[in-house]
Order: sequence, then structure tokens, then C-alpha cells
Amino acid sequence: MTKREIVANIFRKESFLCVGLDTDLKKIPQHLLQEEDPIFAFNKAIIDATAPYCVAYKPNLAFYECFGLKGWQAFEKTVAYIKENYPDQFVIADAKRGDIGNTSAMYARCFFEESQVDSLTVAPYMGEDSVTPFLPYDGKWVILLALTSNKGSNDFQLTESREDGERLFEKVLRVSQQWADDEKMMYVVGATQGKLFEDIRKIVPQHFLLVPGVGAQGGSLEEVCRYGMTKDCGLLVNSSRGIIYADQTERFAEVAGEKARELQQQMAKELAKVR
Repeated sequence: MTKREIVANIFRKESFLCVGLDTDLKKIPQHLLQEEDPIFAFNKAIIDATAPYCVAYKPNLAFYECFGLKGWQAFEKTVAYIKENYPDQFVIADAKRGDIGNTSAMYARCFFEESQVDSLTVAPYMGEDSVTPFLPYDGKWVILLALTSNKGSNDFQLTESREDGERLFEKVLRVSQQWADDEKMMYVVGATQGKLFEDIRKIVPQHFLLVPGVGAQGGSLEEVCRYGMTKDCGLLVNSSRGIIYADQTERFAEVAGEKARELQQQMAKELAKVR
């Protein structure tokens, strides 16, 4: 999927919502546990209910890999279902891969040739040769971890260089632009980082940002948009728990759709400001 296609879809649907499919068998409605594949049954219902209001889905691989082969099959079925029924959706495999070059090449083959996702989250810590194997695939995106929303992000990402005061996340943004442009690379920036979006936009003014942390983690959609939105939107804002676990009854999918619609309506107002 090209950047132009992503932008067109955002303004057509008046949404930059990404729904996180962090499917936990301990949290889904109990009646689904009787299904042959409870994870896929839950995902399918959530997708059907939320697809009109979002432009992307983000399965978190940890929630699938922990169940071994059955979990991986549920992930594959989920991706295939989205691709077949909602081909305009941007599918992000949230796997946070990144290793030495030949290992990264195998990860790239797994996700971009076998699973057919549109993008993959990648950790930049091991440097250029751990990231570039993901980049040769046409229409596929690397989403590089830059400034995350977890408490531990302060341990390394905000560390300043003694020479020039540059923070580590800023170096990641600056150096990685030598590897790919804004047609191939996005960045993860947590919604809880607030005004730091201003500093990020000084370095990557046109790149898309994948923004987790709105809702359950306390991030503010309005603040993210104020400091991070571009004329092309430039944002994919993820919500997981606040949508998919909003209800535990047989109405879970209906309520998830309602929560997604509420966010979409807020996003439509923000998009109107840049149109």
C-alpha cells in the first residue's frame, strides 16, 4: 500500500484510527471459548464491527505466538480475512523484530512474503544492517520504534549525547532517514509523549507516525493532533483495549463498533482542521 493510498483512505473515511488486535483469551467473552478458534472468532467479530470506522488493524504478535501453532494460525486467518473482506485496511504486524542482517531477512520473508501484512514494527537498536533487509519489498513499510509510551522509555530513549545534547530517539529519527524515505518508513511515537511531538516533527516533518497509548494508557488524541498532525494527517492512532474489551457480553462487537465510531468522529473534527 502506498502513502498516497493511505492518505486517500484517511480522508475518505475521515479517520486515522488503527484498531489493535491484542486478543487475550482471558479477556474475551466466555461464550467464544466454545468456538473451534476463539481468537479468530473474536477478531472476525471485532473487524466486522469496526471496519467502517478505522483505516488500519494491528495484531500484536505476542498475543498469538504464546499459543504456538494454533495462535499463529489464528494470526494468519485474521490477516487473510482482512485482506479478502476489507482490502482498503492497512495491516500492521506488531512484532518488534530486529536482528543481524541474515536473521532480519528471514523475518522479512516471513511477514512480507508469507503473511502478506503491509507493515512490520522493527526495533532499531542493532542499527542499519538489522533494518535494511525489511526495506526492498514494494508496497511494504517498516515502522521503526522511536519514542514509546511505556514508563521504561525514559531509560534509554531520552538519554542525551554528551557532545551535542541530542537525545537517543532524535538520533534514531535522524540517522534512519538515510535508510528510507517517508514512502517506506514510519515511526512509533507514544501518545503519552505529548509536546515532544513538536520535536519529532522538526526532524521528520512528513513521515507517518504510529501512535499507541490513546485511551487506556492515558494519551490525549487532541494533544497528539495539535503537535503531530500534518497536512496529510501523518498519524495512525492506535486503540486496543479501549475498543476490543469495552464489553464482555454477547454485545462485545457492537459495543466495540460504537467505541470505534466515537473515536472516528473525534478524528473527523481534527482532520477538518487541516483541510
